[in-house]
Amino acid sequence: MVKKIKACVFISGSGSNLKSIIKNSREYNFPIKIELIISSNINAQGAKIAKKYSIPYKFYSPANKSKFERNCLCEIKRRKIKFICLAGFMKVLSPHFINSFHYKIINIHPSLLPKYKGLNTHKRVLKNGEKYSGCTVHFVTSKLDSGKTILQKKIIIDKKETENSLKTKILKQEHNIYSKSIISIFR
Repeated sequence: MVKKIKACVFISGSGSNLKSIIKNSREYNFPIKIELIISSNINAQGAKIAKKYSIPYKFYSPANKSKFERNCLCEIKRRKIKFICLAGFMKVLSPHFINSFHYKIINIHPSLLPKYKGLNTHKRVLKNGEKYSGCTVHFVTSKLDSGKTILQKKIIIDKKETENSLKTKILKQEHNIYSKSIISIFR
């Protein structure tokens, strides 16, 4: 049996990247095993996905950031988690959290970083008339969307592209490169 790294996925939304990572993590040679899912959104669809795959799921209110992070760190430590994936997690982790977790944290962002850090990415990309966009998997640092790039995927923006069509196009690529990034980290 391949010794897999115990991992946690942080989510806030639909959980489509979560689902993709879980499916890939079931592969024999995949380097991580999802042992915990944490959400900052009580209505996140990831709860249903966690239940379907029998993965422990925790919701912590983000109203008090330090309490949220303290709860997360306690649960992560208790479960001996050694790797965190942020997948549609719409909160910024504090430098204290990042420094307290002594292992790797990665994130996926729907742009070709370093361009278009932060929110409303697709809207800004289209407003600026970009010819290309894409997604980036990167290491998390205390500076927003600024950690070292692991993988990127570039896509062409059609002339009639909308925010929604661009989001859908890029999300397909996210599902592809997130798991490839995880594999490349542990090779």
